[in-house]
Amino acid sequence: MLIKSVRLMPVVRSLVQKRALTAQSQAEVKPPQMDGENKEYTAKIVNLVEEISKLNLIEVSDLNDLLRKKLNIKDVPMSFAAMPAGATATQAEEEVEEALPKATKSSFRLKLVKFDDAKKVALIKEIKALGENMNLVQAKKFVESLPQVFRDNIPKDEAEKLKEQFEKAGATCEIE
Repeated sequence: MLIKSVRLMPVVRSLVQKRALTAQSQAEVKPPQMDGENKEYTAKIVNLVEEISKLNLIEVSDLNDLLRKKLNIKDVPMSFAAMPAGATATQAEEEVEEALPKATKSSFRLKLVKFDDAKKVALIKEIKALGENMNLVQAKKFVESLPQVFRDNIPKDEAEKLKEQFEKAGATCEIE
């Protein structure tokens, strides 16, 4: 009997240590706080926030995609029921709009619709060169996720110039 108890001592000791660790971790969990109180966050949460705040926009997007896959979160389309009640125009407002003269469009949107696969590299380089603060990886992801708006609220002559440059690089563009 003594031999069995000597053999079981390390097992018993490890079980006691595990229970002590579990008791410590449960003691660290704080009860929920009432609204209006300053909330204290655990070091784990603070560290997560610090790490996430250091990510760039592409990494945040990748993190979002990975979390959606890992947690099995579906995209929920926005329904019209979620819109405020005053969002629809009344007939009187529509009549006033019809009576006003039509304004000429002064700002345009350049949208890249598709590209020639043979000229993909040239288009990525062109996107990188003409994109504001865009690196090569961002330009590649932009091209691979077409159709997308390249620039918004630009004058017509600038939109025409950009469209011509992108079409030389193998893209199909629309000016809206």
